[in-house]
Amino acid sequence: MSRAATAPGRAKEYETIYILRPDIDADSADKLGARLADVVARENGRLTKVESWGRRRLAYDVKKNRRGVYILLKYLGGGRVVSEVERNLRLSDSVLKYQTVLVRGDVPVETVTVADEDVKFERLELPPVEEDRDDSRERQLGLIEPERRAERVQEQAADMDEGDMEGMDEGGDDEEADR
Repeated sequence: MSRAATAPGRAKEYETIYILRPDIDADSADKLGARLADVVARENGRLTKVESWGRRRLAYDVKKNRRGVYILLKYLGGGRVVSEVERNLRLSDSVLKYQTVLVRGDVPVETVTVADEDVKFERLELPPVEEDRDDSRERQLGLIEPERRAERVQEQAADMDEGDMEGMDEGGDDEEADR
């Protein structure tokens, strides 16, 4: 028996957070959730909590997406459960990113109580994806607020209009005055 293996009746507790594409439909998310629950059960693991955090802004663009749907998955099991869950996440086109962490190393399985509503994958009901209004590099870097930018553009346009009029005489062409 290797050092990493746990005693019978004991398991390790893991958390996996995965991020889905922001435009995912509820059916695809449900299929992925059912597949992950099946993987955990098939590998003699035990699902303890499923939580949907909804659509959130990503810290940086991932596969050209600014937002993603975050899902938290907590489960008990061995290393084989983790590798199978991650393999299924890696193979899914809907998943942008995922991360698994070991929460506790040696948990007696009998002491863990799980409510049915904690492990139920709730159907995702997300509002339609809204595009970011202003994709300017200045705004992305936080150098300018959108309202201030609009004011600056209007001021520049007004300055250009005034500048065009300064070189012109009120009487008409400059060529006629030279003759």
